Amino acid sequence: MPETTDGLSSFDKIGVVVGETTNSEFYFAMEDTKTPQIWDYVVVPSKEVVDSIERDVLVLGQIVSITSYSPGLSEYTPYPVAEKLKDAEIIEPRNFAQVKVLGFQAGGRILMPRHTIYPGTDVYLAPDEILSEVYSYPNEEGLFIGHLITRPRVKVQLTIRGFRRHLAILAQTGAGKSYTAGVLLEELYKKGATVIVLDLHADYVFISRSKDGKRRVLPRVEVFRTRESTGRYSKEDIGHVETFEIRFSDLSPDEIFTVAGISDKWSNIQKAVKDAIKELKKEKPGRYTVEDLIDKLESMEDNDALRAIKYIEKLKGLKVFGEATTPVENLLKPQHISVMDLSGLSDHVADYIAYKILSEVYSQREMGKYEYPVFILIEEAHRFIPKKENTLSKRIAKRIAAEGRKFGVFLVLVTQRPQKIDQDVLSQCNSQIIMRMTNPEDQKAVRASAEQVSEELLKDLPGLNVGEAVIVGEMTKMPVMVKIRERETMEGGADIDVVSLLKKAREDASQEDPAKKMREIRSEITSLVELGG
Repeated sequence: MPETTDGLSSFDKIGVVVGETTNSEFYFAMEDTKTPQIWDYVVVPSKEVVDSIERDVLVLGQIVSITSYSPGLSEYTPYPVAEKLKDAEIIEPRNFAQVKVLGFQAGGRILMPRHTIYPGTDVYLAPDEILSEVYSYPNEEGLFIGHLITRPRVKVQLTIRGFRRHLAILAQTGAGKSYTAGVLLEELYKKGATVIVLDLHADYVFISRSKDGKRRVLPRVEVFRTRESTGRYSKEDIGHVETFEIRFSDLSPDEIFTVAGISDKWSNIQKAVKDAIKELKKEKPGRYTVEDLIDKLESMEDNDALRAIKYIEKLKGLKVFGEATTPVENLLKPQHISVMDLSGLSDHVADYIAYKILSEVYSQREMGKYEYPVFILIEEAHRFIPKKENTLSKRIAKRIAAEGRKFGVFLVLVTQRPQKIDQDVLSQCNSQIIMRMTNPEDQKAVRASAEQVSEELLKDLPGLNVGEAVIVGEMTKMPVMVKIRERETMEGGADIDVVSLLKKAREDASQEDPAKKMREIRSEITSLVELGG
């Protein structure tokens, strides 16, 4: 974006500033022949003090509303008069627009003006070149997310540096949040990122394939699944699937207490479990199961041991324990996406697996055992990090949200119910991709979690189409409205094509009808013969 007003003569003038102005907004009267769109961009010349020197600058703004009126046609004009004015062609329509000031560029920074935009200032349509410069980053850090809604020719990039404060993708069902998350995964992969996806509905199990599903375009992608998982797609549909399991005897007593819900206040029960584990390690070193632990507690004939059994019994339902523990190193690889397919699992099991993975990854980075930053995408985040319930994964997620950036563990939370997610965690997501959202309570939750989300922006959310988003926060220089680009990879979570399936149902039914009709005729003939006989 130019830092001076040079070259204004080549810009497209569309109006003049009118009425009262502030440093954050102004109105302008449009030229009769100019018809910019709502949400389009304009520039106006102004003067600002930068580094103690007054300079000529170009201030960028976005049109947030357009009003059309006629001096001769008020809302009280009777119909006959309106018709006569219309026939006489003296309606003289007038247009004016409200503009939200976005800032000006100085020394590579985007700053907010300190001065107002004076009435009488010429208003120009912002050239594509200026917008491309504002919404781009160097190749090493830029993530190509889409195009400006009003300018399809202008690419929009986000900065990967913005992940230092976590990211949330928020939208109502069907607005395109999982599709958008897929675009983000493609961009992170290109940058060499280590990504782990907690995939509750198998939305990302085909992320390695081209859109038609025929080619493998992201070779370093692996899908993991437990042995007990029924899954949304078969292994044959997905291709190769790695098994994720945990050997029960690899769990420390503290892990067992956490998962089983044995509080530190119940020291006698904890001691009974520790004593039982100590004996099992002698009898079955590294090979004992949940059932073995329960049997051992029963044999101890101790009240505290017997009380412990009801807690340990909970672990039998997890159905994730197997012969060997899948090393977390299998999920942590440079330029690699690990998709943990949790579809078909109960909430309790999915929560435990999420807790285990989040804990292991955080530990690896905290202790410096894995050298690269890790991005963890949590789909249906409100299920794992709810506002009112205490899940296992919520505990570690809150810690990562608060401290993960120090160790290079970054969260991407995807949810259609921001009102149901823990607000402490959501508020740590200083960047947000917000798509169509009409529920007032969800809008309120978004507003409470992000300082950059204004009331004006919230009013725009219901007007977004599928695949359009408002992006705010540290991942972009200024708030931006984007049409998400097309994915390069196959989407797993797309809605079923109801129309096509019903058409096929009709075709199948029509093929069955002739045979059914013949059986009915034969049945009638048989009945008549029997009656005649």
